[in-house]
Amino acid sequence: MFDYQAPQNLLKDRVILITGAGDGIGRACALSCAGHGATVVLIGRTPSKLEAVYDEIEASGFPQPALCPLNLETALEKDYLDLADQLFDTFGKLDGLVHNAALLGPRTMLDNVKAEAWLQLMQVNVNAPFLLSKSMMPLLRAAPDASVVCVSSSVGRKGKAFWGPYAVSKFALEGMMQVFADEQEGTSAIRFNSLNPGATRTSMRAAAYPGEAPETNPEPAQIMPAFLYLLGPDSKTVNGQALDAQ
Repeated sequence: MFDYQAPQNLLKDRVILITGAGDGIGRACALSCAGHGATVVLIGRTPSKLEAVYDEIEASGFPQPALCPLNLETALEKDYLDLADQLFDTFGKLDGLVHNAALLGPRTMLDNVKAEAWLQLMQVNVNAPFLLSKSMMPLLRAAPDASVVCVSSSVGRKGKAFWGPYAVSKFALEGMMQVFADEQEGTSAIRFNSLNPGATRTSMRAAAYPGEAPETNPEPAQIMPAFLYLLGPDSKTVNGQALDAQ
């Protein structure tokens, strides 16, 4: 596991936006960041799931989060710009952005993938992170040292048969991270990195590996040290890196 001991107040006064915050790794990330002092902005398509995470954070006495339901599959550029305006009015900056939301899509040979499924997956896994990053850049520039974390996958670093558009989308996310990172190097205090969570006990993992015993994998909370490291000030010289949480 990623060897990092996060100080309790690591993210104090930081504002961190997390997509797919309603369950799995996104939920764990939201709870962990809030527990280390951050004000988290919860993005997801299912309001009831976001509300449950919101309530959990509130009940724990952590900083009050912001709740922003948004369906990345149907969101237009205007929706992202409106969100940026809303966050700018409320917080004036954004210290962290975690691109976590993703669809698994069809697990089959690429030439069997229907065009509709391909386009739907690319919209959520590639277009949404691009539009969200682009719209949040002024807010990220307003922070003293901002961190963007792209949640990747081992199949986004070495292609594997039957991983279909999901693998291709993660290659695209890795490439986008590298381009953004290279552009920001020396021109801003924003860093872009990717993080492969590895096998983790989530519903997506269960869908991808139905025959696997879930208990053989760590809970999402157990891989949070890597996220905390990348979102906190200790990683401010780390940029353009493809890291592994396990």
